[in-house]
Amino acid sequence: MTKRSNGSLYVHTENKIGIIEFGHPASNSFPSTLLDRLEKAILQLSDDEATYVIILKSEGDRAFCAGASFDELMSITDLDEGKRFFSGFAKVINAMRLCKKPIIGRIQGKTVGGGVGLASACDYCLATEAASIKLSELTIGIGPFVIEPAVSRKIGLSGFETLAWDASQWKTAYWAKEQGLYARVFSTIEELNKEVQLFAEKLASYNPQALQEMKKIAWKNTNHWENLLLERAAISGELVLSEFTKNALAKFKK
Repeated sequence: MTKRSNGSLYVHTENKIGIIEFGHPASNSFPSTLLDRLEKAILQLSDDEATYVIILKSEGDRAFCAGASFDELMSITDLDEGKRFFSGFAKVINAMRLCKKPIIGRIQGKTVGGGVGLASACDYCLATEAASIKLSELTIGIGPFVIEPAVSRKIGLSGFETLAWDASQWKTAYWAKEQGLYARVFSTIEELNKEVQLFAEKLASYNPQALQEMKKIAWKNTNHWENLLLERAAISGELVLSEFTKNALAKFKK
């Protein structure tokens, strides 16, 4: 696991399969700089003719993604900073939506908040039994507004509401599979790694034009997300400055 305070991001393509691996010492959470790098990496591989399919994964064998950086969240002091901070996930989700290549999510462990948004924006997710999910935003006075369109698109509004309203409860990987977030769930990371690779190789053997057309069809009627997600980021950016949220964050920090 990386020890860099701004996290790490590794990108490479081999045998038509692009790999994006992110990491951060705080349970693979995302500071703004790392989100910006992830957005650029997705767009880069989208235009790379040598890449037919992308695997999105995180470092280590524990959490897949703890969402946005807690320390950076606490440091926000004005509306502009707040909107910029929450726009990070908005831009990444839009990059995943516009990406010409199918994105396979490798979800090896627990994922929270923005991490659930990333998994939802993948075209196909494989996970382990440890890959529980939670949308905890309401517990600190904000909400999963930016990621809602991606989550609702994947598991439906009822599934999103189950997660969002019951913000303190984890839902199991098998619940996530029943809702449609995960396609398959495996007992071990070794099994997960094997199946992710096999599935990526299978997709990489298909007609790349057909894969691109599939992406267009799967993401139809989402062009308005370009503005919608940024509007949602502004809502969260305002709420994070509220007295309730500042007190909640202070208690959480302690």
